[in-house]
Amino acid sequence: MMKHISLFLFAASIMLSTTAQDRLTGHGHATRSEVIAQNGMACTSQPLATQIAIDILKKGGNAIDAAIAANAALGLMEPTGCGIGGDLFAIVWDAESKQLYGLNGSGRSPQTLSIAYFKEHKLSKIPAYGPLPVSVPGCVDAWFELHQRFGSLSMQEILNPAITYAENGFPLSELIAYYWKKSVKLHAHFPNVTDTYTTNGTTPSKGDIFKNPYLADTYKQLAKQGRNYFYTGAAAKTMADFIHEQGGHLSMKDLANHRSEWVKPVSINYRGYDIWELPPNGQGIAALQMLNIIKAYNFKPDEFASARHLHIVTEAKKMAFEDRAQYYADMDAQNVPVKELISEEYANKRRALIDSFKAGAYSAGKISEGETIYLTVADQWGNMVSLIQSNYRGMGSGMVPPKLGFMLQNRGELFSLNPEHANALAPGKRPFHTIIPAFVTKNNQPVMSFGVMGGDFQPQGHVQILMNIIDFGMNIQEAGDAPRFSHRGSSDPTGNEALNKGQITIESGIPTSTIMQLTKMGHSVGYAPGVYGGYQAIWFDQQRKIYIGASESRKDGMAAGY
Repeated sequence: MMKHISLFLFAASIMLSTTAQDRLTGHGHATRSEVIAQNGMACTSQPLATQIAIDILKKGGNAIDAAIAANAALGLMEPTGCGIGGDLFAIVWDAESKQLYGLNGSGRSPQTLSIAYFKEHKLSKIPAYGPLPVSVPGCVDAWFELHQRFGSLSMQEILNPAITYAENGFPLSELIAYYWKKSVKLHAHFPNVTDTYTTNGTTPSKGDIFKNPYLADTYKQLAKQGRNYFYTGAAAKTMADFIHEQGGHLSMKDLANHRSEWVKPVSINYRGYDIWELPPNGQGIAALQMLNIIKAYNFKPDEFASARHLHIVTEAKKMAFEDRAQYYADMDAQNVPVKELISEEYANKRRALIDSFKAGAYSAGKISEGETIYLTVADQWGNMVSLIQSNYRGMGSGMVPPKLGFMLQNRGELFSLNPEHANALAPGKRPFHTIIPAFVTKNNQPVMSFGVMGGDFQPQGHVQILMNIIDFGMNIQEAGDAPRFSHRGSSDPTGNEALNKGQITIESGIPTSTIMQLTKMGHSVGYAPGVYGGYQAIWFDQQRKIYIGASESRKDGMAAGY
């Protein structure tokens, strides 16, 4: 008997020495440890971009410089989710003034495009691709606004790393290569797509070296001439002429009139933490609305992924998204009742409608009044940046202006063609936006800069990350690695009824017992891969003066510090 036991133990020891072992610390779902550093931290969805940010920090640049440099690199290396043809939003913690600053870098619709055009052409919806959904790209102006207010290095120094990679090439990472092939196949019939995003007609695969000399030249001109090259100079003329040739409406005047807007972030308090989002035209306040409803329910650490957890979050989401569909819009064109929507009083009224044991259906409350990249950087002086940037549907509209190296966004698709809708298309109006950066403070001190990319999922992602950390006691890497869930089915922001009403989709890792209980409560539940976004975060430990970084295990990204 002892001989058999010895043989078993010997075999077990061999297995342990030749296979990966389970993690000895933390939650079982964690993929890796957090990254911890004293002087600076960068977390992006592409390792080379993360390294560029760290190099900028080591060179003496601050978090804002590094964030712009990383975003420029991602426009080259991950054009499947971002680029200078898209928009940008950011929240900045400025260590000197000890304040948060919000930047809305979203572009507006063409001045000559109205609902009447679509009626005249018998179109019931704004197309997803082509020239018609193109709105003014706001990213470049946002870079220069951030740089003018907070930057320290020159734009030449900031853009140089991306220029070098664009000229000399970089190897594609795995997930980006997957989306790159799909995107090029989707858009190949449009002009200049193959010329810009393939190598002699061949779409690059994982590990292939890709160069984008057109984008290198565009970045060089931005470094040399500034934002005006893009909005009033040669690039603007190329964009406007190309879109006109394709039958679109974006003009030199539209580009020349564009300016980003500094806005005041808004917040609610969740169990002692102040959670900050930007006001509409983005959907950030949906996360605040959800948290305001949820915070009246106490959760124990072992209730993660329980039926009660998923049920309460889902019911809060349904309510917030009904309000989102009815009220969220460009605040320059619409009186959005932000203060009331995120108030305690309104949350109390909405919460009273929830049945703790049964799935509900809700309409918007009565008020008295696609892909993306997310990155975050922190520096040795205590500055922190939460930045999100996108072209909307993956690469964007399919419209690639000749020899500029990027695709224009299709964010205008999100406008409603119902003239009574808050988000109705109008000339010179900013569309509803899905991309939202977030920030957390406590006692007026920075705690965490974070974001979760992924279209409509983003407010749900913000809520789940925060609950994982605050309610369920996870560290910031575990909080991102934990299995996620998503409710799909509320009305969309264009006012069109969604095709899929009321299903909770889940990742593997949610217990079968939870699924069974949710089904009994009246929820439809199903597995669905790939719809849960991508996450980066930096936590600042005020007492020990250290940064803790985390990066999304579902993407190609990396957190690094020094």
